[in-house]
Amino acid sequence: MDRLKQAVSLIESGNFEKGLTELKEVRKEADHESLYDLSNIYYSLGLIEDSRDVVEELLIHYPNEGELLVQAAECYVDLEQEQDAIAALNKIDENDAAYPPALLLLADLYQTEGLEEVAEQKLLEAKRLSPDEPIIDFGLGEFYLTQGHHLKAVPYYEAVLGTKGELANENIELRLAEALSGSGQFEDALTYYEKGLENAREINALFGYGFTALQINEYRKAINAFNELKELDPQYSTLYPYLAKAYEEEGAVAEAIEVLAQGIKFDEFNEELYIQASRLTFKTHDNASGEQYLRELLAINPAHIEAAKTLAAYLKTEERYEDILDLLRNIEEGEQSDPYLDWSAATAYAQVEEYKDAIKRYENAYTYFRQDPIFLEEYGAFLIEEGRREEAVKAFKLALELDPSLVHLEEEILRFDEETFKED
Repeated sequence: MDRLKQAVSLIESGNFEKGLTELKEVRKEADHESLYDLSNIYYSLGLIEDSRDVVEELLIHYPNEGELLVQAAECYVDLEQEQDAIAALNKIDENDAAYPPALLLLADLYQTEGLEEVAEQKLLEAKRLSPDEPIIDFGLGEFYLTQGHHLKAVPYYEAVLGTKGELANENIELRLAEALSGSGQFEDALTYYEKGLENAREINALFGYGFTALQINEYRKAINAFNELKELDPQYSTLYPYLAKAYEEEGAVAEAIEVLAQGIKFDEFNEELYIQASRLTFKTHDNASGEQYLRELLAINPAHIEAAKTLAAYLKTEERYEDILDLLRNIEEGEQSDPYLDWSAATAYAQVEEYKDAIKRYENAYTYFRQDPIFLEEYGAFLIEEGRREEAVKAFKLALELDPSLVHLEEEILRFDEETFKED
């Protein structure tokens, strides 16, 4: 053991090669206890293959020793020999003291392989065998959190709050906060986020804190959290739409628009940023910017139906019918179909006197909008222009039935009835 200490001292003092040479010499004559210590030293130095080789040598003499099998499995995991790790761990007898730790490691391995149910079974078995072991509660909390089962994770994190020892470096408050937030317990989550962030300003936790504050209308807290996160990591692009939302709810629309513009600079393919920016700029009557954001989004993703519908609706209010048709020709090259776009196209074709295309689009839209009185009135007016008065009156009657305030349609219906009576 003295030679082991000397070898380690050499390595720690920077004499790496000489220290490793000494370790090799020790290995040649070491007893089993010293070999076990040597394996741990190799592992701590990151020399995983050497650690594995020493453990495998010991397993020849102690093939069923649980502690050695766990140590071997840890080496196999680091060397990406997962199946060897599983095989080693499955050799451990359930009466062995190393069995519960082996179950935890098995759970990690099975979860990595996508066998979540098996992983959960291993964790629950470990909990049954060692009900008061904090590391097992922590493992269950971690498992359920990563699986998105936030409510299940909560009691396990609560059980290890304030635990020292091997969990001393884990920020349990932040994990509990995430689990509480994910299960809709936003007020409690906010409290634990604040406690956890006192210990460490983690960027993901700052995002979670801001998001949680937003859910319970704590807009100023959300703004402060997201702005701090933005300063720490401006490229954390997920924060920008939420920060903009918080500013908007506070009535600071100009700040919200500025935040969205900043976000687009860092993440030009984040479609939600363009949608929000266009909505807010239209809201402030900056129509040119609103249109520009939508066109930029459609340049990135021509199949973005929401952007196309919003832009078509705006162009319709501006009576820019040729622009509507140009827009639709571009996006419909990808065979995208939408009833709102059919309606916009029908209106535009009618206005530019391309009636055959207009009637086709109106008929397509009718299937979806036959319960919409505004559409029915417009469609009926077009049918009258086309000389299809009987169909027009049917549309007017249905529109009037849906919205009795459209009393002016009664005149068209009455006129049609009078003309029909005269013809008879």
